[in-house]
Amino acid sequence: MNPLIPSDSEAAEMAARLELHPAYRVMRMLVPRHSFEPALPGKRLLQGLVLDTETTGLSPQTDQVIELGMVLFEFDPELGTVHRVVSVFDELEDPGRPIPPETIAVHHITDEMVRGKRIDDAVVEGLLKNVSVVIAHNASFDRPFVEQRWPVFETKQWACSIKDIDWKAEGLGSAKLEYLLQTLGIFYEAHRAETDCWALLELLNANLPQSQQPALLSLLETLNQPQVRLYATGSPFDSKDTLKARAYRWDPDKRSWHKSLSSDKALEEEIDWLKRKVYNGRPASVQIETMGGLVRHSSRQGEISVRQI
Repeated sequence: MNPLIPSDSEAAEMAARLELHPAYRVMRMLVPRHSFEPALPGKRLLQGLVLDTETTGLSPQTDQVIELGMVLFEFDPELGTVHRVVSVFDELEDPGRPIPPETIAVHHITDEMVRGKRIDDAVVEGLLKNVSVVIAHNASFDRPFVEQRWPVFETKQWACSIKDIDWKAEGLGSAKLEYLLQTLGIFYEAHRAETDCWALLELLNANLPQSQQPALLSLLETLNQPQVRLYATGSPFDSKDTLKARAYRWDPDKRSWHKSLSSDKALEEEIDWLKRKVYNGRPASVQIETMGGLVRHSSRQGEISVRQI
């Protein structure tokens, strides 16, 4: 052993001392933990599942899941506190074709690593049996992939730790998982499914900087708020740059710009903005797609209504 490298106890003591100095911040490596704070006696606990996938590409229609990571945990639905990990799952699957080099460069999963392997469907379904909510960091990516492969995921409520928490309002400049963990003083090796699950669970257990409530509680509160997708149907062609600047996205199938919103207040404000800035006060109609927890962040369509503005 190199005598210049401190022991674990020596390093911990050095880090603790350095943290006392205002000119320094200390980063610690993520260490997965199976136990958090013990639950209060008599409290009713539910099961949640954090999930992450690695895939051959970006399209659920033409690409496949090659790694599925899941961490099943117990939580208090009233306090939003994480208590203990029940089970951990991580398996690889052979997509039946070569993995593109550009995706290997991201997750470092090679053809040799997945050759002949298949994710156990029965284990996946068993883990989901008593789950109340599935949580992913960028659920709109992971959910369509896993629903395509395992339809049982369609029967669960989902939350997204990117879109369902207002990180900007919490004073944070990015919603990337690595960045959010760094604000907690934690670093880790990203872009493998199980490791990203452990990182997300650690984030869910942390208190948000402004609201000072657990991140998990903020996510749970959104499950009772229907998410809506507002379509600026028939918007003038010359308004496309204005819509893009306002974070609207183009739907090539509907041939319409759209934006996801998480509250009735936000919807009314956005409709007012469209009327003034896009339709210039002229009569128009917009489509509103309402999505509950069983549909939100999926590629499946919610309930459509048309509103005159």
